[in-house]
Amino acid sequence: MKKRLLSGLLAAALVISMLPSAVLAIDTNDEKATVLAALDIMAGDENGDLNLGQSVTRAEFSTMAVRAHTTGRYTSASTGVSPYYDVPASHWASGYVATATQLGLVTGYLDGLFRPDQTITLEEGVSIVLQLLGYSASDFPGGWPASQMTAYHTLGLDEGMTAAQGQPLTRRDTQQLFYNLLTTRDSSGSYYLNTLEPALQAVDSNGRINALALINDAMEGPIVATAQWQSQLPFTLNSNSTVYRNGTQVSASAVQAQDVLYYSDSLRAVWAYSDKVTGTYSAASPSLSAPTSVTVAGRTYTIGSTAAQLALSDVGGARLGSTVTLLLGRDGAVAAVAGSGTSAGSSASVVGLVTATGTGSYTDQNGNTYSSPTVTLTATDGASYTYPVSSASSFDPGDLVQAVTNDSGQSTVRMVSTASVSGRVSSDGARLGNTPFADDVQILDTYESTALRIYPSRLAGATLSSGDVRYYSTNASGEIDRLVLDDYTGDLHRYAVLTNIQDLSFEMSINVIYTYQIGDQTSVYTSSGVRYPVNSTGPVQIRGNIDGIYPLTSVKLDSAADGTALAGNQSYTLADDVAVYFYENGDYYAADLSYVTSGDYSLTGYYDDTAANGGRIRIIIAR
Repeated sequence: MKKRLLSGLLAAALVISMLPSAVLAIDTNDEKATVLAALDIMAGDENGDLNLGQSVTRAEFSTMAVRAHTTGRYTSASTGVSPYYDVPASHWASGYVATATQLGLVTGYLDGLFRPDQTITLEEGVSIVLQLLGYSASDFPGGWPASQMTAYHTLGLDEGMTAAQGQPLTRRDTQQLFYNLLTTRDSSGSYYLNTLEPALQAVDSNGRINALALINDAMEGPIVATAQWQSQLPFTLNSNSTVYRNGTQVSASAVQAQDVLYYSDSLRAVWAYSDKVTGTYSAASPSLSAPTSVTVAGRTYTIGSTAAQLALSDVGGARLGSTVTLLLGRDGAVAAVAGSGTSAGSSASVVGLVTATGTGSYTDQNGNTYSSPTVTLTATDGASYTYPVSSASSFDPGDLVQAVTNDSGQSTVRMVSTASVSGRVSSDGARLGNTPFADDVQILDTYESTALRIYPSRLAGATLSSGDVRYYSTNASGEIDRLVLDDYTGDLHRYAVLTNIQDLSFEMSINVIYTYQIGDQTSVYTSSGVRYPVNSTGPVQIRGNIDGIYPLTSVKLDSAADGTALAGNQSYTLADDVAVYFYENGDYYAADLSYVTSGDYSLTGYYDDTAANGGRIRIIIAR
């Protein structure tokens, strides 16, 4: 199989230049470095510096080749043996050189020396890479290195390379060569990376690498940050390290105690997450002795670590009926348990909008089941929580409340006092007026008993008046960490095309039938006793459960693309879910924006408010 495949490749050498060049999905040095570091094939020095301009020694290349080998990649640096006279057991690469020799990737010189510090040439490196791909010397007719170099070009291993035959390899060319190896088919016809990491299958059928799969696989953790969290890492953070918190790149000082941390030594990166929930621990599934998921504050969470599973089991510190604080990891699973008796404060409180009241079933600390009135709320993090209360009649859907856990571990739900703030949100969504948003700020827009989490970018450039804000709070640094709006964005409403209005009102009796279309679905609503302020058909806003129907403002558009529409010198922001219709012969047909903008159509946009007031173009009609 090897010889047949290689013979075909060598024969194709004369015509390969006629074919289109292979497209690399990852084509920047940073991304190549990420892929190779995630695989632990090629990483930087103790400071994370890749030193791409330096030449590569035989010992260094042998080390990288072993790390890229399907069976030898987990070799230790030192094995206590001396494979060559000039590679003693104390040499930093003795283990790798010994393994590379055993695998047949490298050999010593006739004088018995390996010369570990000698620079490696392109053809020497190519020969080793071809062996990784499953080829042996017998697969190459003719003398070395002519046949090997022909295969190097034919297989596409030369993509992006600058070194010529006889020249030493730099670390930059070595990086490129090993990256090319990953996306090259081996002697059995499989992409090498998929052979190296069969469980990930990180190269698709088009030869594109899924870097995210490699990064996920390289992550270690979770661990819970303490005040001295950097000492918990196996590496020292420096200028070449990267720290993210809740998906945003931050300085190391932004990480806080009780953040859930993941890290990669090879990538020199840390990912921190601050999500947590405090509430009554009411259920464990499938059993308390071996829980895989738990229900806290009326919501079920998957357990994502053995430490959390232990803490939430019948031999751990948490008990059914107690109040616990779950620390959630990057996938929303429980990474750790902070425990019960958490003191009141931002880490033990939830602010949200009441969406329903009712009765729930709970288990106390003695294992007895009891019923309690409950309130369900949508919190500023966008999730839904249910809390027991002394009287559900004390709350109504649409109330803004705070659930607080006190020092004894009991949750109390209470109405939130109004706290308002006003000002213009900066164009980058980083601050409101002179007050910055926290990196993990939670923003909730509300209407009646419905709520929707939004993000600072949604408010970029908008101006908030005091009447637009129902509540806000700040953290210890004076940054806004929670903000609740009063129907500001309009994103909670539906947007439709009103196709018919039939007014059947008689004398003092109001009876109007509204026919409207959303997408390809037509609906009819009969309003008794209320006539909405819309006098003609066309695009409209439908509030709540048809609490109101209001016309949208129209504007003739010159173009619409990439989230923005232009009308003369004026630009308008498109809603993320802007609806597009093609109008013909009195009928509306749902269409894609790309379809109507690629043809000779007249476009009209319909918006609910100006962008400065949170508005967006909600509907585009093409004629």
